[in-house]
Amino acid sequence: MKHLLFIVCLLSVINVSAQSDKKDPVVFRYVEVVPKANYDLGQYLSENLHYPDTARVHNIEGRVVIKFIVNEDGHISDCTVVTGIGGGCDEEGLRVVKSLPPWVPGEQDGKKVKVYFTLPIAFKLTD
Repeated sequence: MKHLLFIVCLLSVINVSAQSDKKDPVVFRYVEVVPKANYDLGQYLSENLHYPDTARVHNIEGRVVIKFIVNEDGHISDCTVVTGIGGGCDEEGLRVVKSLPPWVPGEQDGKKVKVYFTLPIAFKLTD
C-alpha cells in the first residue's frame, strides 16, 4: 500500500512539472505600447456595421462592448461580448470585430505581446 501511495504521489509531481514546462503566452491587460488600428477604426465600423432588422423594428439602441485579443502579429482573436443589448446587435458587433484588419500589436519590454482590448460599439437609430 505504501508503494502504491508513493507511486501515485510521484506521478502527480511528474504531471505537475510537465504542465509547468508548457508556457502559454501571457495575455497582457496593460502594456507600455498599446495596440492600435493603423487605419480609421471609426470609419471602418461605420462602413461595415449594419443595423440588425430586429433591433430596428424593436427600437433597440445602446452600446455593445466587445473584448478581444490583439495578437503579437496584430490579428484579432478570442472575441467575446462583455455587454450586450440584444436584437442582433451583439452578433453584429462580434461579426465586425472579427473582420477587423490587423492592428499594430502592443509591446512590453520591447517585445510584441498579446493584449486584451475592449471596444464599445454604439448602436443608435436615426430618423
